[in-house]
Amino acid sequence: MYQALYRKYRPVDFDDVVGQNVIVKTLKNSIKNHTFSHAYMFFGPRGTGKTTLSKIFARDVNCLNPIEGKSCGKCNNCLNSFSKECVDIIEIDAASNNGVDEIRELRNKISLVPSQLHYKVYIIDEVHMLSIGAFNALLKTLEEPPEHAIFILATTDPQKVPETIVSRCQCFSFKKISSNVILERLKHVCDLENIKIDDEVLQNISILSDGGMRDALGLLDKMFSYCSLDEKITMNSFVELNGIISNSQLSDFLHDIFSSDIASVLQDIQDFDINGKNLLQIMTQLLNYTRNLIVDYYINHINLEYSITLLQTFVNFLNENMFEFKKSDNVQIYIEMFLLKFIHDYCTLDNSVKFDDSNKFNVTSLKDKISINDVDDSKSNNVSFQSNINSQIIEKSTDNTSNKTNNYIVEKNIPKILNIDDIIKIRVNNTLALADKKLLQKETLLFNKLKDYTFDQNFGFIVCSILDSNLRAVSKDNIIISFEYDSTVEQNLVLLDKMIEVYNNITNSNKKIAIISDKTWEKVKKEYINNLKNNIKYEIQEEPEVILEDFKNDDIISNSAVKLFGDIVEIE
Repeated sequence: MYQALYRKYRPVDFDDVVGQNVIVKTLKNSIKNHTFSHAYMFFGPRGTGKTTLSKIFARDVNCLNPIEGKSCGKCNNCLNSFSKECVDIIEIDAASNNGVDEIRELRNKISLVPSQLHYKVYIIDEVHMLSIGAFNALLKTLEEPPEHAIFILATTDPQKVPETIVSRCQCFSFKKISSNVILERLKHVCDLENIKIDDEVLQNISILSDGGMRDALGLLDKMFSYCSLDEKITMNSFVELNGIISNSQLSDFLHDIFSSDIASVLQDIQDFDINGKNLLQIMTQLLNYTRNLIVDYYINHINLEYSITLLQTFVNFLNENMFEFKKSDNVQIYIEMFLLKFIHDYCTLDNSVKFDDSNKFNVTSLKDKISINDVDDSKSNNVSFQSNINSQIIEKSTDNTSNKTNNYIVEKNIPKILNIDDIIKIRVNNTLALADKKLLQKETLLFNKLKDYTFDQNFGFIVCSILDSNLRAVSKDNIIISFEYDSTVEQNLVLLDKMIEVYNNITNSNKKIAIISDKTWEKVKKEYINNLKNNIKYEIQEEPEVILEDFKNDDIISNSAVKLFGDIVEIE
């Protein structure tokens, strides 16, 4: 009878196990040093080796002559443990034996000494399926088992196991097996089975298996059954059998999305469904495909057809909704509406994005977005001190030796705003005068939009500076943000005008920003609460005109002397 590949090539000793090196080393050393525990818990994703390692450990711990923590395979205990008739290694499926009666029966039999081996090993698979009564019945036995008993609890959902059980076990977290490790294992199996298969198919199997070796071997087994013995397994066969699409189709689909071609996007989804494709799997493919484009851009410096910011936004947007796809009653409709929302919110804006020769995202693209959305351009010019400081912050120079901060160069002699404290105080006052919790909630959502621009090569450093702050209060025209340290506040006040410009462009708003420290905010908040209790209302105040420091004398020595000695210095 034909044996499935995942059963045929299941590891029989520690050396055959791949992808769980730390756990294997720990278990081998515990056997070698005779320091193994009476209870273990193995948890992690499906197909990562939990049950396999449980069986290997059960056999090796009973070996009479272990070699470097591994069973010898020759002694009577090893021969008995490999036998299907062995009664001292007991596997229990908690999914079908999850009641109190089954656990009580286990407790009654556990006191009996092993009939063949040195230890009785109880492997309870999917232990999280046990009922609360069953867990309570197991608790005392697990805490004080007989010397000849060892428990191994395996689960894919450790959160459902009571803490009282977990605390009595030595826990091991099984990680997903990397696609490279799975790929090498698949090649080894194909060589042994004389399976003719394209490397691209093996790569896709390793990705599609999502870190599970059993799933990977199952997919390979299915492909082997689908094709005739002398036929080579190609990518076309893989795509047809597994309900997915090719990379060229993914590229076309992504192009339709980013081009805002809604008719083509809807037609693509309909064609996928008619041809029996798995829409959930296609969205997973699209996520991996877009992620690979981003990785290639940053690591291999490949040119992109789209904005890197748009790609990152799409990956985040897609990844956040993957669970919603799976639980939707009608997956097709949900995906259609999801993509329409993304196109409307992002792609229609990003059509204005232009690239220069080096494929860098243009800083002017964000300004272009405002005009596309029919927002009055004059509003963006109403931001305080814009005309004063914009001249001090200039676009990236072609001179690579200049002092840069990302793609902006900040001149050293930025004039200091002498009345900045007064301006900030008035903005704080005006914000609190019309502060609204509902506006704060809405602004928080807009604030989170900044995260999509943290890697932008033109103004990412400004976005990161804003994100380092805490959003404290919001009114219709003003917001208050605070930083942890006063020194950080001072640094950011220099770039306040540019921060306001970038923030308003990204959030498509027209607000003035007040920057204060966390310590100052606590004082302001306390005063605000006291005023509310005493029915003292805040009145809107008009901001004063900006007063800039006058650089009349640029002599460094003279200026330094004046700062040190004051008015007693006379400069001729």
